[in-house]
Amino acid sequence: MDIVQPMPRTETMLLNLGPQHPSTHGVLRVLLELDGELIVMADPDIGYLHRGIEKMCEYRTYHKCMPLMNRLDYLAGEVNNFGFCLAVEKLLGVEVPKRAQYIRVMIAELTRIASHLFWLGTHGHDLGAMTPLFYAFREREKIMDLCEMVSGARMFPLYFRIGGLAADLPEGFLPGVWDFVKSFPQRWKDYDTLLTQNEIWKERTVGVGTMSAEEALDWGWSGPMARGSGVDWDLRRDNPYSSYEDFEFDVPLGTKEGDTYSRYLVRMEEMLQSNRIVRQVLEKLPGGPVKVEDPRVSLPPKEKVYTDIAALINHFLLIQEGIKPPKGEIYQCIEAPKGELGFYIVSDGGPQAFRLKIRGPSFVVLAATDKLCRGRLLSDLIAVIGTMDIVLADVDR
Repeated sequence: MDIVQPMPRTETMLLNLGPQHPSTHGVLRVLLELDGELIVMADPDIGYLHRGIEKMCEYRTYHKCMPLMNRLDYLAGEVNNFGFCLAVEKLLGVEVPKRAQYIRVMIAELTRIASHLFWLGTHGHDLGAMTPLFYAFREREKIMDLCEMVSGARMFPLYFRIGGLAADLPEGFLPGVWDFVKSFPQRWKDYDTLLTQNEIWKERTVGVGTMSAEEALDWGWSGPMARGSGVDWDLRRDNPYSSYEDFEFDVPLGTKEGDTYSRYLVRMEEMLQSNRIVRQVLEKLPGGPVKVEDPRVSLPPKEKVYTDIAALINHFLLIQEGIKPPKGEIYQCIEAPKGELGFYIVSDGGPQAFRLKIRGPSFVVLAATDKLCRGRLLSDLIAVIGTMDIVLADVDR
């Protein structure tokens, strides 16, 4: 009689990745169920950074909400303010002058490059490539210096205002941008040489975290994540705002496989396209005012506040009592570096928003963690989190 040997007993193991882990790109906890090195389940646990920004904005005037918007995707603070300003301006029914629109586009595209550079450096570092981090931060520092020139702040610039800009561009800013625009394509080649055909990089990214175009749409993806799967959609082109229709640029698309490598290629090309837009802004930049000439909306120039009593009173009233949009509700979305960033505002006619809902791109992307990782190796989870380019402040809010 043959003796039947019992099958070896296998048990899965639960492992916490984070919430304090460099590869989670913030205070993210991923609860993993592992069968050896294989991922059986990956459940992202969020909420460690929740601050209640949406509710806080309901107790602050619209102007006082602006610093809070910087703290959403803190790698692209001025882009967040861009979307919020457009939303409030839509409520008010005002359009900012052409010069202000162009300058907003320029700052937003420089911020997009800076955000992608941060992603590139940290994503490469997560997978063992340290050199790209130093190269990417080299150009990012230049952009932060430009932000400091216009706003006085590097990490959280606050140059945009409801109705336009805080002031016109300072002396020396445009030459600084020209220097960056001319040098960046050559600098970009450094990143491309280091990674694009690197065998180790391709081993870690090709075929990892795949998502088809149909699945990406089902999950509500947008931005580089969706375009990495071949979804041809970009709000700057398909629903233009702030004069984006005046500029020529291509929308890079990834492969149908929609893997980590495809999303890498999309973001790399997006940096060049953003640089192309900034160059066009510099070439076409019109003259004129940089804010709406309406004392009910725009703060008066600082020099007038110090010398003109009417301007001082106007400034005081706008800060203390706030602007008062008419009753109504609107939704305004923009193409942020990480995808569609939307603001839904309900106004009751008062100086604060009655309700504010922020649609952050990082939250939607993170929801697909289990779909992207199930059946993959534990090391692939790090590549997947990196390719998402999430910021936890944008997820939790």
